[in-house]
Amino acid sequence: MFKKILIANRGEIAVRIIRACKELNIKSAAVYSEADKTSLHIRLADEAFLIGGAKSSESYLDGKKIIELAKKIGADAIHPGYGFFSENYSFIKNVEKEKIEFIGPSSKSVSLMGNKTAARTLMQKNNVPIVPGITTPIKTSKIGKLQAEEIGYPVLLKAVSGGGGIGMRVVYNSKEFDEALKSTKREAKSSFGSDEVYFEKFIENPKHIEVQILGDKHGNYIHLFERECSIQRRHQKIIEESPSSFVDEETRSRITEAAINAAKACKYQNAGTIEFLMDKDKNFYFLEMNTRLQVEHPVTELITGVDLVKQQIRIASGLKLNINQNDLSIHGHSLECRIYAEDPEDNFLPSTGKLTNFNIPAGPGIRVDTGFEDGSEISMYYDPLIAKLICWNNDRNSVISRMKRALDEFEITGVTHNINFLKLIMNNKKFIDGKFDINFIDKEKLLDKKLDIDNNEPITKETAAFIFSALMQNEKNQKISSYPDDNNSKNFWTEQIYE
Repeated sequence: MFKKILIANRGEIAVRIIRACKELNIKSAAVYSEADKTSLHIRLADEAFLIGGAKSSESYLDGKKIIELAKKIGADAIHPGYGFFSENYSFIKNVEKEKIEFIGPSSKSVSLMGNKTAARTLMQKNNVPIVPGITTPIKTSKIGKLQAEEIGYPVLLKAVSGGGGIGMRVVYNSKEFDEALKSTKREAKSSFGSDEVYFEKFIENPKHIEVQILGDKHGNYIHLFERECSIQRRHQKIIEESPSSFVDEETRSRITEAAINAAKACKYQNAGTIEFLMDKDKNFYFLEMNTRLQVEHPVTELITGVDLVKQQIRIASGLKLNINQNDLSIHGHSLECRIYAEDPEDNFLPSTGKLTNFNIPAGPGIRVDTGFEDGSEISMYYDPLIAKLICWNNDRNSVISRMKRALDEFEITGVTHNINFLKLIMNNKKFIDGKFDINFIDKEKLLDKKLDIDNNEPITKETAAFIFSALMQNEKNQKISSYPDDNNSKNFWTEQIYE
């Protein structure tokens, strides 16, 4: 096993890795930027090093600086977490050249699966179902339109090097194709440095189902069942669960077999996730492979009892998997809500500020992964994820009830957050019944609804204004001056009641 691991990340995932290192008696070395001086991972790590300025490009994305630091402090491995360098072929290649172990897949696997068209071709050759579409980039708009006519509209234009919902456009007919292709190419070039674009048949109203796999350096592979990740906003997941209530045993057997075939096809090592789209008839199609630890990995840990981060470290150190497929079974049901510093009422605009009141829920079957504590700063420079609230219980209905209770207990002040929006989802009948797909938030018009803090019933702006007036009158009667200031008191109370 390793003696010291440098964690090239921040926030809750850095804390998660530090805790795994401590339990394995491995020294952890954290890095942090100027903006993260109040973050929890600095306090918990055995060593912590200021890596640069607030901008990611000056700190967490300065690959040369990170590798030099790893060499200087004697780290024999680097764990990238997720995001940043976790799927960066060039960085991984440079780590490998320095004879430092990268806790993740090889640069070759990352390169192969990072190219969406190459990955589709590889999957097709290895009995993994793919969405009908093209497996090479669009050469010209004219050729692209001919190919789209052959496959049939609507089609989904996608950046070859894309991810996270960036560089995607749905095209419903040939008249829209030219302009959509131009804008997708521009976005792809700006975000990923390549303007190559391909397309797939657009599967309307699908579910997003993914399978967690582990592969070691000795050719052994296992899957850890599926996760349901269909509750999304702007193509980004906000609620995940395992197992999926939509997937029956026969479908589970087929989709997990396909996931293992995908991992074997690229000789994958370490933790990875095969993502699929599933239609209403339970046909599933390969979407992409995430060659890293996923944000939502805790839901898998809670139903299997497997510590995925410890398994990552074991595999990277050269050990064989100490788990067989027959050792694994689904135990209960788990659910994760991502707590973001963002405003659902304003197109999920990120919020920044100091956490002045940060009280996390507790009790049986509740886990909170966070990189913050009271006094920590939520910065404008990084993803606005504050915490992941994960609950486990014996079945789906009981875990939803537990999640409702946990969300009620979660207290955050200092930033705008999405907790009440998550409560709205937990109380939605279609969500409770499992009748949802990736368009759930739009279909249910959830952004048009508000929750009363006390009884979880939708209220109107008129009601909020009425309550505000009553509160103002009450203050006059009691001669209490407790509002923020005269100019902002109406906005303050309207927002508080409305949340």
